[in-house]
Amino acid sequence: MAAYLQWRRFVFFDRETVKEPSGPDGAGAKPFALPPGIAVCDSGRGSLVFGDILPGAGRCQIWFLPRSLQLSSFQAYKLRVTHLYQLKQHSILVSVGEDEEGINPLVKVWNLEKRDGGNPLCTRIFPAIPGNKPTVVSCLTVHENLNFMAIGFADGSVLLTKGDITRDRHSKTQILHEGSYPVTGLAFRQSGKTTHLFVVTTENIQSYMLSVKDYPHLELDTHGCGLRCSSLSDPSQDLQFIVAGNECVYLYQPDERGPCFAFEGQKLIVHWYRGYLIIVSKDRKASPKSEFAGNEAQNSDKQVLNIYDLCNKFIAYSSIFDDIVDVLAEWGSLYVLTRDGKIHVLQEKDTQTKLEACKSMLFRKNLFEMAINLAKSHHLDSDGLSEIFRQYGDHLYNKGNHDGAIQQYIRTIGKLEPSYVIRKFLDAQRIHNLTAYLQMLHLQSLANADHTTLLLNCYTKLKDSSKLEEFIKTSESEVHFDVETAIKVLRQAGYYSHAVYLAEKHEHHEWYLKIQLEDIKNYQEALHYIGKLPFEQAESNMKRYGKILMHHVPNETTELLKILCTDYRPSGGNEGPGMLEGKKANSEEFIPVFANNSRELKAFLEHMTEVQADSPQGVYDTLLELRLQNWAHEQDEQIKEKLHNEALTLLKSGRFKTVFDKALVLCEMHNFKDGVLYLYEQGKLFQQIMHYHMQNEQYKKVIEVCELYGDQEACLWEQALGYFARKEENCKEYIAAVLKHIENKNLMPPLLVVQTLAHNSTATLSVIKDYLVNKLQKQSRQIEQDEQRIQKYQEETTRIRLEIEELKTSPKIFQKTKCSICTSALELPSVHFLCGHSFHQHCFESYSESDSECPTCMPENRKVMDMIRAQEQKRDLHDQFQHQLKCSNDGFSVVADYFGRGVCNKLTLITDLPSGKTATTIEAGLQRELLIHTKRST
Repeated sequence: MAAYLQWRRFVFFDRETVKEPSGPDGAGAKPFALPPGIAVCDSGRGSLVFGDILPGAGRCQIWFLPRSLQLSSFQAYKLRVTHLYQLKQHSILVSVGEDEEGINPLVKVWNLEKRDGGNPLCTRIFPAIPGNKPTVVSCLTVHENLNFMAIGFADGSVLLTKGDITRDRHSKTQILHEGSYPVTGLAFRQSGKTTHLFVVTTENIQSYMLSVKDYPHLELDTHGCGLRCSSLSDPSQDLQFIVAGNECVYLYQPDERGPCFAFEGQKLIVHWYRGYLIIVSKDRKASPKSEFAGNEAQNSDKQVLNIYDLCNKFIAYSSIFDDIVDVLAEWGSLYVLTRDGKIHVLQEKDTQTKLEACKSMLFRKNLFEMAINLAKSHHLDSDGLSEIFRQYGDHLYNKGNHDGAIQQYIRTIGKLEPSYVIRKFLDAQRIHNLTAYLQMLHLQSLANADHTTLLLNCYTKLKDSSKLEEFIKTSESEVHFDVETAIKVLRQAGYYSHAVYLAEKHEHHEWYLKIQLEDIKNYQEALHYIGKLPFEQAESNMKRYGKILMHHVPNETTELLKILCTDYRPSGGNEGPGMLEGKKANSEEFIPVFANNSRELKAFLEHMTEVQADSPQGVYDTLLELRLQNWAHEQDEQIKEKLHNEALTLLKSGRFKTVFDKALVLCEMHNFKDGVLYLYEQGKLFQQIMHYHMQNEQYKKVIEVCELYGDQEACLWEQALGYFARKEENCKEYIAAVLKHIENKNLMPPLLVVQTLAHNSTATLSVIKDYLVNKLQKQSRQIEQDEQRIQKYQEETTRIRLEIEELKTSPKIFQKTKCSICTSALELPSVHFLCGHSFHQHCFESYSESDSECPTCMPENRKVMDMIRAQEQKRDLHDQFQHQLKCSNDGFSVVADYFGRGVCNKLTLITDLPSGKTATTIEAGLQRELLIHTKRST
């Protein structure tokens, strides 16, 4: 039970008297006055509703007062209005009154949105009689869904109307409750689909469940209250039924009694408004009244209106009024109606004003909890609440209550700058408080990297491994912190296992490997971890840490690299189930990892060349260099021979065509003779092969090279002859072999051969005797052949001259009888040529390309003409070449230009005579003249 005298008092409402609107002259308005005889009232739908009793007037009005204070009314009953109920969610007004003398209460339901002759439409009228005997209506309530209406009577009965209360046809009326004590209060409670009806009399309180058949009920208490001393709270108090007795105020749930508050005094009116409990009670100085007729106070009585905040346990407002008729809530304010017709408005102050008004007093008296509750109930924003928590925390901190202070500071997280709190608790004796604050800062995901560092340092200084482990193992959904910072701090403090756990959990692979390799030195575990990573990360980390791993665990590292460069799949399945094909890295990029590990490097490279024939060129280059090094340094002859074969086999694999020069340099560096010769041969460097043998004075090899490659490069024999000619040893055998080949191929002029061998003091005439004799014999035979050819040309020239002369002086008789094309008998018209060919005219026209040329002789004639034109062009080019060569300052550039144009290419059309140059010129002229004249036709 809450003691009323302990509650603080505040003035959270401003009191004013409602005044009439000011006139046009701006004169001061006088207080607004209601019509006389107002007995009942209610509010809702933007109006205050009043019902009056005017004895002897013969009519009874229902009045509506909108916010503009323009009163309107209509006659509802003839005698009196006893009860009004205005629904808040519908424009429906329910009234109880009398049209006749005696006890004949009538219930009328009005639709305020519809009109009937200017008045609201009355949709339903029925007598309020619970049984056979009429009785006085004591209270009335209507459910907001318009499906329930309950009427309480002075004889203790309750009439329930179920269905559409606005229509007679769609509703059913029955007696819900019967008793011996007057019913003083009714209230509907809706919770989900469950509907309850609270019934309070002067002696008991009951609850009916209307959503269940037969309406089961439960008696909640054995004491009741007077009229208008009960109400239903809002959801802030869980829709509890409030009953105000003279000693206490009780709150009830549908199935049990709740808390009670010791508010003494005779209660006259009880209402609930926006989380406040409003109680109008008789002033203690006045005489007491009966319980049931609690509202029938005499005009001289003073009444106290108290507004209670039950949640925060304080009095929000208290004031004395003269004879209150009722308290209404509308337009966001409370309106107090007094018997003298005045209306007093109680306007609640805004939250900031209320807090400012009470804050100084509460803070001065250190009533921070009340200030906090007050701020929460008035929905103060988070900034305002944070300021109260800060001041409360400062108060506790100054008193030395650091544990309590840190709890208040924790409630400021998100609004108060964390550094404000952290500076207060940096002392080593308060480190546990700082730890609690930083933990909550991380739980709310508001910590930065510095806060994480500080929290972990707190854990390490407290040596609280359990808390540290709990922090780092908390799921990300619960705690958010900078993982990298946490790893750094844990590593620096020596908590390597915790740092490794954190790095692995959050997939900070670089930190995990760095700690494993540099701090824990668990190389095997680090290598295993890399094998579980996705391909890209495994590749990058092997490039970064491969040398360290190769130094400590060479075999395992080599195996992982083999997998990584051929068909990599993470051992932990981190690539996902859809990863069907493995990936492979560039094996050439991992060669530097094997520094100082030649044995593992050789195994890796050989594996790559076996399983992956298209490995990068660098793999083959490195493997060749490695094999040559091993061959060069090996002492055992058998092993050396094996290594020799391996290196040569690799060279012959065809993988060094694009890097020929590099492979050649490697072989020469390691003096790998067979490799050098093989590469020379592959590169068609035949002269280098011969020079190699010349340097080593391998005469037979020189001859073999000339025999093998002499056809491809004829100068090899000339170089061989010059080589042997410079030798002072007796090389007659080799010189003879070279001369024989030179003679057969006619590679050198005899004079050049003699000049070459003249440098050799051991070479005598007998060495070249056979060569010279054979050469002279060949030249003699050539001279004879040339003389015979000249004789033939002279005879042919004489014959042609005679034929030309005959054509010039004698007629030509055409005796051909057949066409030279179709070989048919020749018929007119026909075509005859001086060459002796005859054609049908139609055959000639079909096959000839020119009217002046014989189709049969034309191909041969054109060949001759082309030869003549070539000779003439050659002669012209020769003359031009000689002229430019004489006039140019740079004769070499002229020669080079003509070489590029092909002028100096050898093209023999007519064999010149050794002597008789004039005769040759005459014969050539005759041949041209003959060829020109043979083109004549008839």
